[in-house]
Amino acid sequence: MDPIETTVAAVREVGPDAVAIDIETPSGFEAAPGQFVKLSAELDGDTTGRFYTVSSPDTEAVFEITVGYDAEEAGAFSEYLQAIEAGDTVTITGPFGNDYYEGEPRAVIIAGGPGVGPAVAIAERALADGHDAAVVYVDDEPLHEDRLASLSAGGANVLVLNGAEQLGDAVADAVTNGDGEQVFVYGFSSFLEDATAAIEAAGGDADAAKTENFG
Repeated sequence: MDPIETTVAAVREVGPDAVAIDIETPSGFEAAPGQFVKLSAELDGDTTGRFYTVSSPDTEAVFEITVGYDAEEAGAFSEYLQAIEAGDTVTITGPFGNDYYEGEPRAVIIAGGPGVGPAVAIAERALADGHDAAVVYVDDEPLHEDRLASLSAGGANVLVLNGAEQLGDAVADAVTNGDGEQVFVYGFSSFLEDATAAIEAAGGDADAAKTENFG
């Protein structure tokens, strides 16, 4: 899809230095949980953009992105996002990405930091489709805690870790290597390395995992 203007529907805090932004879905736009969009704006005469993974289970009427920011190292685009409000106009392009949920019977999502956005989206979609889901999430300041709690109450296996020390045990508990199981990994490069090692230690196929490296 070419860049298209749409409107912010809502903004809400989802944890320390993080917000969820609901964006009105433009006509013809569809994205699966795990795909990402480019959000862009004209700042100081230049067009600047950043990529954000969809963190809602579907894109009907509105879709969500989760945005974290460093209050001490905020650049122009971060400041723009921190000030964004419902009713503001935004420009999106996409969706992009091939590593997303495609209706697999069991989804195991291993997420670090901002990877929780696609993690909750995929798990919610899987449960809504009548499938199984497990989430292993590493963050010392967890985001989307209400959605994680709802997933757990709804039957998903949810494990939240403060650090990666117990990642191996948690992944071994979540990964069954059963038929139809798909492993997803979302996070920064160092986390992806830890997750890959944990998948292999659990007897899984790390090469078959759907992954997104946040940099």
